[in-house]
Amino acid sequence: MEKIYTENAPAAIGPYSQAVKANGMIYTSGQIAINPATGNIEAKDVQGQTEQVMQNLQNVLTAAGTDFSKVVKTTCFLADIADFGAFNEIYGKYITEKPARSCVAVKDLPKNALVEVEIIAIAE
Repeated sequence: MEKIYTENAPAAIGPYSQAVKANGMIYTSGQIAINPATGNIEAKDVQGQTEQVMQNLQNVLTAAGTDFSKVVKTTCFLADIADFGAFNEIYGKYITEKPARSCVAVKDLPKNALVEVEIIAIAE
């Protein structure tokens, strides 16, 4: 098992890794919209936050030696299911291969984020 880390994504805010490579797969931790340069959530709307989340995930996947084309499963968490359509507009720009996906609304997300996404991908 190999732990994946990049300075181009937010550091873990708890006892976990940004991602782990195991048995030819990459498992990312959930990413929220923290800008790694500032350590803050800057976007106030779901589309802006989704853009930052997807950029963070792209950077983690790059550090792991893979990319969005190798994603087999995503799990998406929204603070408000009414944001589903707005979220999908941005998500769909990054995730084009149509992997399996779950998307659910949750009561709260860390740091009052509006969206969180985790990914399982094939390692290159």
